[in-house]
Amino acid sequence: MVKKPRRKLGPAATFNHDTHLVTNVNAKFEAGLSTGQRVADAVARVVGGWPFIITQTVIILAWMAVNGYLAYQAATNPAYFKAWDPYPFILLNLALSFQAAYTGPIVMMSQNRQAEKDRLMAEQDYHVNVRAEEEIKVLMEQLTHQDQLLLELAARLDKLGQASGLTDTEE
Repeated sequence: MVKKPRRKLGPAATFNHDTHLVTNVNAKFEAGLSTGQRVADAVARVVGGWPFIITQTVIILAWMAVNGYLAYQAATNPAYFKAWDPYPFILLNLALSFQAAYTGPIVMMSQNRQAEKDRLMAEQDYHVNVRAEEEIKVLMEQLTHQDQLLLELAARLDKLGQASGLTDTEE
């Protein structure tokens, strides 16, 4: 009776694949936002887009045109309605300064939160990469193990072929 060698499973069979589950950083991060933070993000989205810039430009140009026209009409016809903000448009300047005083810090708060979110995503990417590197290492060990088994099988086949009198050229 021929004694069968006991086979050992390769490294991949004993590797634990359930130790690290990938989480959705976006969902986790969004769940922790306060109402103020959500408002800041919404304001930053609105203020940071072309529709806002175009709308604001149209409003400013209309403001200047109407007040310029009213100032001209009041100068030529004293009974005409006076401009509420004649040149140099001090009220417009005040409104824009007020807007900048609030939107600047709000946009900065939103950017700080985005930077924190990016840091969390980079950290998660790092952990995923470490895990992937571990798994690739195990797979490479598994391939090496399989190569060794294939070499053993080839050696046995050669030995069996020699014992039976077959050679590579006779096949």
